[in-house]
Amino acid sequence: MGITFVGGGVMAEALIKGIINAGLSNPGDLMVSDPMKERRLYLESEYEIKTVESNDLILDGDGIIILAVKPQILPYVLSDLNGNISNDRCVASIVAGVTSGTIKEGLSHNSVIRIMPNTPAQIGQGMSVWYSTDSVSESDRLFLGQILGTLGDEVHVEDEKFVDMATALSGSGPAYVFLFIESLIDSGVYLGMSRDMSRRLVLQTILGSSELVKQSGKHPADLKDMVTSPGGTTIEALVSMEDEGFRASVIKAVRSAYDRSLELGG
Repeated sequence: MGITFVGGGVMAEALIKGIINAGLSNPGDLMVSDPMKERRLYLESEYEIKTVESNDLILDGDGIIILAVKPQILPYVLSDLNGNISNDRCVASIVAGVTSGTIKEGLSHNSVIRIMPNTPAQIGQGMSVWYSTDSVSESDRLFLGQILGTLGDEVHVEDEKFVDMATALSGSGPAYVFLFIESLIDSGVYLGMSRDMSRRLVLQTILGSSELVKQSGKHPADLKDMVTSPGGTTIEALVSMEDEGFRASVIKAVRSAYDRSLELGG
């Protein structure tokens, strides 16, 4: 099946790489529309796919169209494609904060899928949450699920509100984790470690802790209690974090991101 990307950035490349590696489509069946010549030449050379400069050159093709542009570029893309996409083609969007209703109205097209991936998709460890309108065929839904599966884990939801929630939690989530990792590394440096040593300790601790939660099936609170001895160092640190409002700060941050997602989609 043909797959066309409008925008050839990082997330589009992650999808292209995953699709080809998984054998879901041949490179010759993939096309990217991107105005930047350097980017087009790179994608052609790296993945042996077709590229075009203008969006109107994708309209004669078949298969899924994936909108992979920045939110500020989307209005121009919608203007280019409005009313010109054949009814048998599905349009999927990974544009953050933009609802399926906005895409439908902007394209005059009803078969729309909205996706919220995240940046670990670049290494096949991503989390994608997606919603499809009633007009999307079952075959397109199944195929899109396979495509997103090449990026990591994927969850299809029946209510689009969960995509906005996922935008705040898993979509923006890597930034929260990166900030925590950076803070832990700085803590090690503050105590007197070299930055390289601190980084090595922190990254393996984060990785191992995440895998332990995933593989054990235990609640994080139970695993936390297993590390926390009475009167010990860990409980001292945890009390300090609670005193500084760590848990409430995280919850408030995610809520703020969720509210902003709703504003952007407004």
